[in-house]
Amino acid sequence: MPGGHRSRRAGRDFVGHPMGSVGLETRRAWARKDAPFRAPGASGGRGRVGALMSLAALLDAPSTRIEEIAAWLDERTHAERVDATRSLTRPQQRTLYTRASLAPAITLEHLVPKERPDRTEVRHHGKNTLPVPGAFRTFQKRFCRPSDGSARLFGYNQGESERWFGPGYFVAKPTAGNPVWASRGDVVVDYFEVPDGPVAETWPKVVPNSEGLQRFVFHKTRDFLRRVSQHVSIGAAYKVERSLDQYFVLVREDV
Repeated sequence: MPGGHRSRRAGRDFVGHPMGSVGLETRRAWARKDAPFRAPGASGGRGRVGALMSLAALLDAPSTRIEEIAAWLDERTHAERVDATRSLTRPQQRTLYTRASLAPAITLEHLVPKERPDRTEVRHHGKNTLPVPGAFRTFQKRFCRPSDGSARLFGYNQGESERWFGPGYFVAKPTAGNPVWASRGDVVVDYFEVPDGPVAETWPKVVPNSEGLQRFVFHKTRDFLRRVSQHVSIGAAYKVERSLDQYFVLVREDV
């Protein structure tokens, strides 16, 4: 998740793809969905996988490669990306996280593009798979670059859960140098740490995750991120070093 030395190239060519890069199993899975199949390049389609394909259908097809998923997402609008990712079930998010192990490494610049000024927030719209009421499963992770020039980001969680559990501040940083962490993702969202410098002016007060009800949600937690597409990433949650088998997908707003 959020680079290690794992092989991202090995295993990319899972099967032969008689229709360009779209395999037989992918097409069969699309055909089983409510939306009709449209072959790449067919009249009326948008891009090589067509406008009517669903993200869920792509993930349900065993032969769909991460490059196809990325292309589908890159061709959508922001609103379409948010709608599509929020429709995903826990098994589908788990599948997306697994397939994203073959994607290019996610970087801090994916989360906060370099053209954004320091201490200027960038919003990522998310949905998690936690067994909680629906209102608590949608949220935003808001990131900013600190003004000290360090290779890290500050951030917090904004949503319905904030007024109950607090902002859940964190520090995001590359996992390079830690092979175990790097195998999970190229960036870690680390709740063991909170910002130790100024954050975006409009953000709530920074408090440790050991305080109040936050300790039941964020304390001793780390999320590991993998890149999916230009705007989309997928994360897996860990409590200390134990996988929770819970996931979340993020969609960055255009900046």
